Amino acid sequence: MQLKNPILGLCQQSTFMLSAAKVDQCPDDEGFEVAFAGRSNAGKSSALNTLTHASLARTSKTPGRTQLLNFFKLDDDRRLVDLPGYGYAKVPIPLKLHWQRHLEAYLGGRESLKGLILMMDIRHPMTDFDLLMLDWAVASGMPMHILLTKADKLTYGAAKNVLLKVQSDIRKGWGDAITIQLFSAPKRLGLEDAYTVLAGWMELADKGAEPVEQ
Repeated sequence: MQLKNPILGLCQQSTFMLSAAKVDQCPDDEGFEVAFAGRSNAGKSSALNTLTHASLARTSKTPGRTQLLNFFKLDDDRRLVDLPGYGYAKVPIPLKLHWQRHLEAYLGGRESLKGLILMMDIRHPMTDFDLLMLDWAVASGMPMHILLTKADKLTYGAAKNVLLKVQSDIRKGWGDAITIQLFSAPKRLGLEDAYTVLAGWMELADKGAEPVEQ
């Protein structure tokens, strides 16, 4: 018998809350938030939808479609946040600058932000955007967990090799505080590990766990 992760039920009942173009449009800065970031087309929306068992975040074959901070309610005190995707060349420069300004304001001033999930496409990890996010997380003391997305695009052995390489690079450059795992939305690979991280950041790890039969 194992314990059912307490955040699972919250994720399954998650609902769209609001979209914010600016920080002053965000919900009240209280409770617990976990934000999802990633370079455009890194699989961020697919990961969010898989974790919530819903179609909360809009997926698109056109990168750069997420242009707002989108908030999803888990309960009265807990939220997930889908941040704008970055790095897509066809997004107009003024819009890129707008995103950057308000993302920095959100990340730097949001008291309820408890952790950041960074999505990296396993075939193209450690992009310039990823390096900036790693630098920011370490400098600000923000917990970060990396999902190497689209792991199903590689064989298991190849995916494991990328995981070990990126893990080694991060330890050398940024220390041991940042955690990392393989993830695949279509194969539902890595869900339990991701839920465990979310539950810990939202202070649910020891609350309300229910036994489930193996």
